[in-house]
Amino acid sequence: MGNIRTTLLINEKKINFDSKFEAEHYKELLVRERAGQIKDLKLQPSFVVIPEQFHDGKKLSKKIYKGDFQYIENGRTVVVDTKGFKTEVYEIKKRLFLKEFPDIIFKEVFKEVRRATR
Repeated sequence: MGNIRTTLLINEKKINFDSKFEAEHYKELLVRERAGQIKDLKLQPSFVVIPEQFHDGKKLSKKIYKGDFQYIENGRTVVVDTKGFKTEVYEIKKRLFLKEFPDIIFKEVFKEVRRATR
């Protein structure tokens, strides 16, 4: 089941998110930024995890990991990914990111899944 896209209006600017959970986390980060706990909050930062290359004379495109948020906390760069669930592709890109960018703090925020009880 896919996520429902959510749009927030922040400072008269529409911002689209892949899920309500991601939008809610953004609002939490805005509060932290206003409080001075974090700075330079960015949306959808992109990182090249596999550069463009050639194989047998054919160009292979670069592969990108795109996080949900990036900010500076205590002088360190932090990248955040909000997840309802993990996919195999996500796990591969995450591992490539961690290998290529070991100095960046990587945080995963998972949506709490509530299960019905009988």
